[in-house]
Formats: sequence, C-alpha cells, structure tokens
Amino acid sequence: MHPWLAGLIGGCMIGAAASLLLWSNGRIAGVSGILNGVLLPQRGDVRWRILFLAGLIVAGGSYLWLVPQALSVRQEFPLGLLLLAGVLVGFGARMANGCTSGHGVCGLGRWSRRSLAAVMTFMATAMFTVFLVRHL
Repeated sequence: MHPWLAGLIGGCMIGAAASLLLWSNGRIAGVSGILNGVLLPQRGDVRWRILFLAGLIVAGGSYLWLVPQALSVRQEFPLGLLLLAGVLVGFGARMANGCTSGHGVCGLGRWSRRSLAAVMTFMATAMFTVFLVRHL
C-alpha cells in the first residue's frame, strides 16, 4: 500500500470516528480533553471516555500487530529532549484549551475561528521546531 493511501484511509477513519462521537454523544473527540475527564472525573461522564481511550489503544495495537513494520523507532533523540517535548506539548494543549485532535479535526470541521488560530500556531511551532532541530 502506498504511504499516501494509508494516510488517506487513516484520515478518513479519524474523521469518521470524530463525527460518530459528535453525532452519538454530542462530544468533541479532543483526546487531551477526554483524558482530562478520566483523570478529573465527573459523575456519569467517565465510561464513554474510558471506552474511547481504550479504542485508541486497541486500534493502534491491532494495526501494529497486523503491520509490524509500521512503527520505526528512532534512536538518535536524547531521552531528556523527548521528555521536554512531551511536557511542552502538554503545556501547549492546556494553554490552547485543546490538542491537535480537538482543534485540528473537530474544531476546523465546525469552522471554529479559535481552532483555526490554534492549528496555525501548532503548525508554525512544529515547522520552527523541525527547522531548529534539523538545521541549527
């Protein structure tokens, strides 16, 4: 399968899952917000979140089981830099009131101006980071 076709199929599946969650539960498929709702639970609002997160894990694990070569581990990045990157991504998602899935997939699909600003910021930061890491 060509990489662009796999990306197209994956994107369609993500869009379908986000749409199904919105239509069935009236909820946005923002993974950081869903995880936050599990960590800081409210009565009657946890089960669907756990099932959604479990579905992400099962789907990803199933894909890796079926296509083991899909995951290529990169060794050249220091662990400290990876941990710092994770903290910065978490901080940015919190500051933007959502992550790339919430703003990029769901927010843009709902024509949210706030999500457009967040996605433009995510993308500009990502491009700058790649330039910084690879060229400086």
